[in-house]
Amino acid sequence: MTYVVNENCIRCKYMDCVEVCPVDCFYVGENMLVINPDECIDCGVCEPECPAEAILPDSDDRGAAWLERNRIYAGQWPNITRKGTAPADADEWKGKPDKEKLFSDAPGTP
Repeated sequence: MTYVVNENCIRCKYMDCVEVCPVDCFYVGENMLVINPDECIDCGVCEPECPAEAILPDSDDRGAAWLERNRIYAGQWPNITRKGTAPADADEWKGKPDKEKLFSDAPGTP
């Protein structure tokens, strides 16, 4: 099992999860984060830190659907090891459904 970030992170990108990760397996895109499933040690400390409830085990159907996308973009986006500033409108996007269409494959800034 590994943890993955799903569409709940899109446009929220709170980054609370980054600070608690013992293996620095988060990668930053323009409007969301991903977890490198090959680096994740399945400790689960990041999951309760996410205000958007965007981190799920890959055994959850909502997480499994994002596993490959996490793997792909973890190989393309820069690693992030410190919490950054969430977007100004993050709270407005928290909990909104169907955000997958807003996904950007552009890398973010660590």
